[in-house]
Amino acid sequence: MAETKFRELAQLGERMERTKKRLEIAGMVAEFLRGLAEEEIGPGVRLLIGQVFPEWDSRTLNLSWRAVQSVLSELADLGRAERGKISAEVVDTGEWARLALERFPKAKPQPPPLTLLEVYRTFEEIAGTSGPGSRGEKERLLKSLLQRATPVEAKYIVKDVIGEMRHGAQEGMILLAIARATKVEQSLVTRANMLSGDLGEVAKVALVQGEAGLARINPRLFRPLKPMLAQVAEGVEEALREHQGETALEYKLDGARVQIHKEGEEVRIYSRHLSDVTVSLPEVVAQVKTGLVADKAIVEGEVIAVDAAGWPRPFQEVMRRFRRIHDLEAIQKAVPVRLYLFDALLRNGQSLVDLPYEDRWQVLRDISGDLSLVERIIPGDEKEGEVFLHKAQEAGHEGVMTKSLKSPYTPGVRGKAWFKIKPAVSLDLVIIAADWGYGRRHGWLSNYHLATRDEETGEFMEVGKTFKGLTDKEFEEMTQRLLDLEISRDGGTVYVQPKTVVEVLFNEIQKSPHYPSGLALRFARITRLRDDKSAQEADTIQTMRQLFAAQFEKKGG
Repeated sequence: MAETKFRELAQLGERMERTKKRLEIAGMVAEFLRGLAEEEIGPGVRLLIGQVFPEWDSRTLNLSWRAVQSVLSELADLGRAERGKISAEVVDTGEWARLALERFPKAKPQPPPLTLLEVYRTFEEIAGTSGPGSRGEKERLLKSLLQRATPVEAKYIVKDVIGEMRHGAQEGMILLAIARATKVEQSLVTRANMLSGDLGEVAKVALVQGEAGLARINPRLFRPLKPMLAQVAEGVEEALREHQGETALEYKLDGARVQIHKEGEEVRIYSRHLSDVTVSLPEVVAQVKTGLVADKAIVEGEVIAVDAAGWPRPFQEVMRRFRRIHDLEAIQKAVPVRLYLFDALLRNGQSLVDLPYEDRWQVLRDISGDLSLVERIIPGDEKEGEVFLHKAQEAGHEGVMTKSLKSPYTPGVRGKAWFKIKPAVSLDLVIIAADWGYGRRHGWLSNYHLATRDEETGEFMEVGKTFKGLTDKEFEEMTQRLLDLEISRDGGTVYVQPKTVVEVLFNEIQKSPHYPSGLALRFARITRLRDDKSAQEADTIQTMRQLFAAQFEKKGG
């Protein structure tokens, strides 16, 4: 079989951009997959979704948009005027590259045509380049690709570098396409992907080994699984109703979720984003080595920062630990942490993910040794659950998690098997800018820059962004509203007159070095449009500062 040309992937991307029909996109991708050689399947799928390496793979290209522009400036005649014209037209970096090489090329693409595997292997080489002079070498390797690329191919090479595809073929769509290409039940494909964490591998196994191969995919040590996710519930009553009374409540700790893998004396700790953070948490590694009563295990838990009295400290404090790999002894003293376990996913080689939660909890109790488990009850009624929620808050925690006793562990899935219940405060904020969306939100302004007013100066100060809370219809209406208020554009960001007020729920106010206001909202989501309020009636930065200070009444400083 002849090697697949990269232009086939680029042409597929262009066709997908022109439709929003889910089944049509899935059919296109299925046809593409069936035409790949075995060794091309994994790389082809990853390049198609703009995720060059699996999520659990620590390799990165480490090429910024500035570096990409530097390379493009060597291949195209781009003065300030040309750059400005392109920036005024496009909403993503790939399209920027296409227009630059289409309108202002210094030379035609050099032969021979790029193949899919050449592009992938060059990306692997870029990721493996480090040390002195590595930036220049990375840019040289990228240039070697773009010199041979047509403008449309360059568009998708740059999209892969930056990691934004915007063509509608996200993870769920690829899973559907794999099922269609192999005639395997989509539920089996989805399960395999949950346990593998690599769409490329799942596609390859499905196309080469079929249903039997997919069925053999199970959790593997030192390859982290995506965390199971929870929906928000308004209260204990809702969770009890959804779980038909068979639910457990756990403290929802305000810390960093971790997944811990152990085999003998080797222990690795992964963040909720599947990054290896083992080096940053040496005391946790030591606890697990001596405390976990299993030779091979995967368990989940939460690491929280605590003060001298044992009170939980803000989320940002524990994140200081996750960013440090040097001077660990000093940071351990400055920010001590505690580990609390809440789930078990593998014991001595046996996968536990398909077991109900109540059985996994029993295994966790059996193997946890002297390690701490999260505080937990099985409430007899709503009143007992509400008392437990109040107790969690009084202890300085965010709220509670409610988990169906019968639920299996579904990596990466947000369903009603788990709920999170925590009080949220709202503020009335002003939208001062918005970013064009991608995927299902392509064509809408759907990531909103939120600002609060300084009552002393009248200035609007940005305190966060959110794309959450609106329906599709509301996204469309908001897009038109904001375009009518447009002031200017910068790439994919539209700046608007500060006239639109929205009510925003959030879970915490935290310090921010990125915003001039010095504060940022955590987990912000819009609940409603406040047409009844003018921008001058929006909440102020002074109010936010008061709320920020009040958070520490039941938290360590």
